[in-house]
Amino acid sequence: MEFQTKYITPDIKLSTYTGRLFRTEVVFEHHILVWFISGETKIVLADNTHVFNAGDIFLIPRNQLATVINYPKDRKPHQSVAMHLTPERLKDYYRRNQPSPGRPSPLQSIRIFDKHPLLESCFASLIPYFDLETGLPESIAALKTEEAITILRTIDKNMDSLLADFEEPGKINLTDFMQRNYMFNMPLEKFGYLTGRSLATFRRDFKNAFNTTPQKWLTQKRLELAYYQLTEKQRKPIDVFVEAGFENLSHFSYAFKKHFGYAPTVLNIK
Repeated sequence: MEFQTKYITPDIKLSTYTGRLFRTEVVFEHHILVWFISGETKIVLADNTHVFNAGDIFLIPRNQLATVINYPKDRKPHQSVAMHLTPERLKDYYRRNQPSPGRPSPLQSIRIFDKHPLLESCFASLIPYFDLETGLPESIAALKTEEAITILRTIDKNMDSLLADFEEPGKINLTDFMQRNYMFNMPLEKFGYLTGRSLATFRRDFKNAFNTTPQKWLTQKRLELAYYQLTEKQRKPIDVFVEAGFENLSHFSYAFKKHFGYAPTVLNIK
């Protein structure tokens, strides 16, 4: 089996992947705290790309659009433990713990904690529970999640500005958002939600802003990005189509040839 996930609670999981590459595009609905055991992951965001390896610990904020590419490495599978910090858990925590004042930090910024010993210890203590047939008692799960939240607040004094913020996305500038996030192959409903709009309002506002349909505009923007990567960065089609927002190489090649009149392979990529 290439992909296996074990849960000790619905919010805490151990994922193992042994295939050559696993790629997905997601909107993280909850804050997710991740500890890498082995393998490598590339997380492509609108503004930058992060690469994580064994031992790395990081927090992905909620409502984050990302392309995630997982690889085995050094003859070891891709393996990680992820803890979802759900609004329910966080609201319960902050009912008992007053948020500290701190300067707001960008919602979409991934927090990287390197190999922090407190977080490593917290995650390592979870490993034995994945072999339990009965699962983790709710009381212990709550304690482990609370431990992780407390450690995060200890490490970063501005963490409450992120974790204690329960506001849903409000209506934002659609043009700016789409120019930054067009490479993510998401349903239009997700784009609408993240810009604070219903699907119908999103379509209407998009037409007014770009004078075309979302599907046509997204395809053109993704092809322009792919062309830039192929010609200016000298990258190969197989390394470009994922980050440009196409589901597979054949779909990318077909769309590229239809738009430019020739296949991406003729660009003399080294």
